[in-house]
Order: sequence, then structure tokens, then C-alpha cells
Amino acid sequence: MAPPNLNQLRYAPPFGRDHLAHAWIVMRGIAEVGDSIWAVALAWTAVQIATPTLAATVVAAGSIPRVLVLLVGGALADRLNPLKIMLLFNVARTLVLLAVACWWLVNPPSTTVLLLAGLLFGICDAFYEPAAGTISRRMVRGTDLPAYGAAMQTSAQLGGMVGSALGGVIIARTALTGSAFINAFAFALVVIFIALWLRPRFALPRAKPQSVLRDITSGFRHLHDVPSTRTLVIALASLNVAAAPAMGIGIALRSSAEGWGPEALGVFGACAGISATLGAATVMKWRPRREAYAGLWAFISQGAAILAIGLGPFWLTVVAAIVIGGGAGFGSVLLGATFAGTTDPALLGRMSAIIQIGDVSLRPLTITVFGVLASTTALWVPFLVYGVAVTGLIVILLGNRELRGLSLGGKGR
Repeated sequence: MAPPNLNQLRYAPPFGRDHLAHAWIVMRGIAEVGDSIWAVALAWTAVQIATPTLAATVVAAGSIPRVLVLLVGGALADRLNPLKIMLLFNVARTLVLLAVACWWLVNPPSTTVLLLAGLLFGICDAFYEPAAGTISRRMVRGTDLPAYGAAMQTSAQLGGMVGSALGGVIIARTALTGSAFINAFAFALVVIFIALWLRPRFALPRAKPQSVLRDITSGFRHLHDVPSTRTLVIALASLNVAAAPAMGIGIALRSSAEGWGPEALGVFGACAGISATLGAATVMKWRPRREAYAGLWAFISQGAAILAIGLGPFWLTVVAAIVIGGGAGFGSVLLGATFAGTTDPALLGRMSAIIQIGDVSLRPLTITVFGVLASTTALWVPFLVYGVAVTGLIVILLGNRELRGLSLGGKGR
């Protein structure tokens, strides 16, 4: 199954010579730097001025409205102009950050302001992300989607690492105000780029005017009727969070139990992050012909790696973190490219929204269940349960015959 043909609005050069796409990828990295700086500032400030429970609520505040509004955002992304939606809500996020920064300059610290900012960000994200999920299919040729996705993910990974590293320094010297201004500046650059330069090369078909509820219902009906898309959505919504409990709370519990110390968490996280970046970057130079099938196989070792984190010595845990990061980086790029290239273009926004809902809702749920198992059984038990569950899920997904034949064409090997 090849990517659907779309009406070409303007010339789309090969990805290697596509300077507009390259610039948009750089802008994604800049936005991630700002977001990571803000995330560090938000978490640190909340811990300083609130109880642990209230601080956790502040950090998670954006998740609830995001889950509730994502399907509406997906429906609108399939009906309206996605670029205008992205522009509007980037402007909104910039204004929220500027308002928080200015308020913080002249008023005492307030958890209410942080909660409100988190809620508004969650709403903005719920509209922005489904629209942004359609842009890759409008920007580059179908055969260039793996390279584009790899470069985009690499830029995001690098931006996140740089922003996290800078975040602690900035919050120490400028408090929340400086962090908010820096993130607002990053968003403003994205706004300017979208408004002046980002122009689609391909026209996506638009959904017929009807109620938003019917749009959402037709999206789920499409999942029921198209097994290959359903498999890709399930994979993208679940596999990227499959290792989150082990890499998050699991490694912390093992480091504490084994006496490895908090420094070990940084080592494991850095190994996984660098490996994920390299895994994604690999797709820019090499990709298999059946991208989705190979992408699922890239995740197959994660079950054993999760078990190794729970039972292995320090060196084996480092290796497991590298395996998990590399497999996720390589596999998610291939699955994402296949999703963007083969999904019905008129439903890309809604399918992207469903994937986002899976990610947002599954991550805290799986981490909580992992913690409960670790508290009520032996520490190795949740690692075993999750490792077996991940392996079983991948085996089931690999059984989809239509997905095994999906290909974006081009020079895959």
C-alpha cells in the first residue's frame, strides 16, 4: 500500500534539498528548548511554593483539559486550515506565558496562577497538536516522510536535552519570570515562521461540514473499518509509553534498592536519550522497505530490556536503557512516517488526536499500576509483568497482515 496521491500546490523538492522543511525542523528544536526550560521552571517553582500534592497537581494540570478537548481539536484540524489553527494557538500560548511573567514581576508567587497557566496550556495543546500532526503530509513527498520524521524527532530530542540542561541554570538566576519570557520568545519565533514562511506543498481533502460529534464518531468508525490504520494508532499510542514506568519510577526504585545513588538516574536517562536520538537519526541514512513492519520489530527487544532493568546489575541496566532508547527512536519514526503517509488524509487530525489521548492517558496509568505492583509484591515482579505485556502486544500487532505490506515506496532496503 503506497501513500495516497494528493493535489500538489507547489513544488516539493527532495528532502535533502528542502530548505523550508529543514528550517521548520530547526524551529521545532527551538520550541522544544523553550518548552523544556519552562517545564523545569514550573516544576521547581511549584515545589518551592506548594505542598508536594499541590505541586504535582500544578505539573499535571494541563493533562485533564488536553484529554477532554483533543478529539474536538482533531475534528477541527480535519475541517479547517491546520496552519491557521497552529498560528492561533501558538499566539495564545505566547500570550499566556507573557501574562504569567508580567504577573510574577509585580505580585507574590501563586499556585493559582500556575494552575491556570497549566490549564490554558493544556487547552492550547489540544488544538495545536492534531493540526501539527497533519503538517508532515502537507510539506514533504510521501517517500520522504521517514527522513523528515527522523530529522524532526532528532531536533526535538536535542532541543529537549538542551532545554533541560539550561532550565536549572535559568530558574536559579531569573526565577520563573525569565523562564516564561524565554519560552514566550521561542513561541513568538514559531509564530513568525508560520505566518511568513511555512506554506504547504500538498492539499489535504477537508472533512464535510457536519457536527463535531459526527466528525468524532466517523473517526472511530474509520478505526473500526481500516485494520492497518487501527494497528498503527494502537502502536503509536501505546508503544512509546510502554517503557515509561520502567524508565521512570522503576529505575528510581532499583537505584535506591541497590544503593546506586541518584546519579545513576542521570546516567540511565542520558543513555536512553542519546540512543533514541541516534536511533531516529539512523532513519535519515537508512530505512527498510516495509517501514511499519520494521518499526514494530525495533520495539521487540524492549520486553527483555525492561526485565533486565529489574533484575540486572548496573552495567546491564545501562545496556537496557540504550536498547530501549534506540529501539523507540528508530521504531517510532518508521511507524509515525507510515501513519502520516498511509492514513486517509481527511482523517489525519482525528487519528493524531486519538494517538495523543492514548499517550496522555496511558502514561500516568501505567506508571501508577507499576508503583502499586512494586509496593505490594517483590520489586522484580512489575518489571516481569510489563516486559511480558510489551512483548505480547508487539507480537499481536505484528500479526496484522495488512500492516506487514505497508510501504511508502522509494529506496527503502
